[in-house]
Amino acid sequence: MLDQIKLHNLKNIKLQNGNVMHALKKSDNDFIKFGEIYFSWIKKNKIKAWKYHLKMNINFIVPVGEVLFVFHDYKNNRFREIVIGTKNYARVFVPPKIWFGFKNISPSDSLVVNVASIEHNDNEVRTKNIEDINFDWKNF
Repeated sequence: MLDQIKLHNLKNIKLQNGNVMHALKKSDNDFIKFGEIYFSWIKKNKIKAWKYHLKMNINFIVPVGEVLFVFHDYKNNRFREIVIGTKNYARVFVPPKIWFGFKNISPSDSLVVNVASIEHNDNEVRTKNIEDINFDWKNF
């Protein structure tokens, strides 16, 4: 399952009056369909974990700050970590049925953008407490 997560470098076009930061195009290979976009601020050193979507395809982008994303293959007890943000501007595609969480590793607040394939539905998402999946967040 973790091999289905894809990291795509994004264009950050430097302009004198302000940068233009690409996010997602409908012609991108892993663009499924549009459901909704949401923005999630995360404070310095804070963690938001764990979520699992039954149907939603996710495209994470971090235009402000730096965020560590952790993906967990529950069946095989494997993890995959990816850091994206201002220094490594990229998009992470996450298919459904993968546990994930994220931590702000920036010295200030970070902004996480999710371009989701479907609208949020409480019946479609599962959650766990941070201590329910054993991952050492302190190393980051």
